[in-house]
Amino acid sequence: MMTDQITHVYADLPLTLFEAGTGRPVLVLHGGGGRATVAGLADRLSATAHVLTPVHPGWDGTHRPDWLTGVDDLALAYLHLLHDRGLEDVLVVGSSLGGWIAAEMAVRDTAGLITGLVLVNAVGVHVPSEPVTDFFALDARAAAEHSWHDPDRFHVDPADIPAEELARRQGNMATMRVLAGDPYMHDPKLLRRLARVHQPALLLWGESDRIATPAYGAAYASAFARGRFELVPEAGHLPQLERPDATFALIEDHLRRTGEQASYDTP
Repeated sequence: MMTDQITHVYADLPLTLFEAGTGRPVLVLHGGGGRATVAGLADRLSATAHVLTPVHPGWDGTHRPDWLTGVDDLALAYLHLLHDRGLEDVLVVGSSLGGWIAAEMAVRDTAGLITGLVLVNAVGVHVPSEPVTDFFALDARAAAEHSWHDPDRFHVDPADIPAEELARRQGNMATMRVLAGDPYMHDPKLLRRLARVHQPALLLWGESDRIATPAYGAAYASAFARGRFELVPEAGHLPQLERPDATFALIEDHLRRTGEQASYDTP
């Protein structure tokens, strides 16, 4: 069972952290939709691993200090969290914005705490031929069309959303604008730095994603020294919600293979 706690990486940065399971440490990082978008995945991983799932500061009503204005700030904070906990051989799993944070962590991990990455429909790099769709410019219906393989299943009219939930979503988007709005959804320096990341990196991509296309994901994967790209059929930007079994199977295989220090140079 996931239990939540408040931990401090810095005196003015309280982190809401959910934790469960035993075994290899796995840090699970959510995207713009908040922790709920990765909660099911974290629960499944906790059956065989020690899973930590933070709520990014500013999401779901949590505190974000004024100085925390970029994804690099989150990346360093989470690296310090791993260090403070004495964790090693860590697999970092990130969805969308969380995948960007994971990549930024990896390029800064001089202590070698991270030994594997899973980026699920991640943003964070600039691919000139495949720009990330401006999510902030989309209305609710267009957002569903861009985000889901089956938009009719997941689209919700904002008029039907309870006021408290609508306020939570609007607060999350406001925080995402601060952290990732300019430059939009990328670090201009990140793509070329990824060649220095030698940990095995699995990039999972919903084949129907129109926020960050599969071609964008393939370019992202090829930038890593040991990147591997896998499509999840009949899924969009959040395959862990649309195709949870297929997504989990691929992550579980990566967790096993990186835990064994297996090479991704051979199939």
